[in-house]
Amino acid sequence: MDLPTFLIQLLNSVQYGLLLFMLAAGLTLIFGIMGVVNLAHGSFYMLGAYLAYALAPLFGSLTLAILGGCVLALAFGWALEQLLFRHFYHRSHLDQVLLTFGLIYIFEELRSIIWGDDVHGVKIPAALDWSIPLTDTLSYPVYRLFMSGVCIVLAIGLYLLISRTKLGMKIRAGAFNHAMTEALGINITRIHAFVFALGVALATVAGIIAAPIASVYPGMGSGVLIMCFVVVTIGGIGSVRGALIAALMVGVVDTFGKVLLPQFSGMLVYVLMAAVLLFKPEGLFKS
Repeated sequence: MDLPTFLIQLLNSVQYGLLLFMLAAGLTLIFGIMGVVNLAHGSFYMLGAYLAYALAPLFGSLTLAILGGCVLALAFGWALEQLLFRHFYHRSHLDQVLLTFGLIYIFEELRSIIWGDDVHGVKIPAALDWSIPLTDTLSYPVYRLFMSGVCIVLAIGLYLLISRTKLGMKIRAGAFNHAMTEALGINITRIHAFVFALGVALATVAGIIAAPIASVYPGMGSGVLIMCFVVVTIGGIGSVRGALIAALMVGVVDTFGKVLLPQFSGMLVYVLMAAVLLFKPEGLFKS
């Protein structure tokens, strides 16, 4: 593998890892703080892709589609938490699995009714539809750099929110000791609603920015959900820092595995997960 090819694959692995982080961060926050096993998390990624398909032509701008989709996702996540999820916090994980598994089918049926069952494409904005030449024959798409940039900005924002604000302190306290946090007078119910809405918004934005390169098709959330659980398991449940490091590890292993060991690429990520759990069953980091 020559240097330009290595750089392209490295950039691809970082971009994929950052996209996985966007998804896994919301999932690990929801499970780590609220104790909810959310199998429908991949459906929010699918929702984002279909919102990109619907909103980008309407607004004439992918940036406006991202902002509009984020607002809609926050409202949708807040409504879901208020109407459904808050009633399952103290129920068994089996009840939560059944609820979220049922939501997958509901979301798929609604998607079919609203947008149909065809595969759709989202056009890359003209300002980002070009490539940076690396050699005479190799270049790298600017849109993938844009995706990485969006993910990095949101990752920094999430870090500052969790670690540098009073709200973040309350979120961390709720993850560490739910009962004590509530006894101190913190409205943990409101914290739960915010965290759930934030998790939905992160997954939705990931779907919006991925739509131009991943296409938009039925059931697209199922595959990413599995990878999200791999990332959360490796990084440690409830740890945003662990989710970031694990997502980048998975991105590198998956991308370079498909290039260097294509016959084994489907299992390399799971070998990585097994190796981490063998030495650190709780994952790389604790919440």
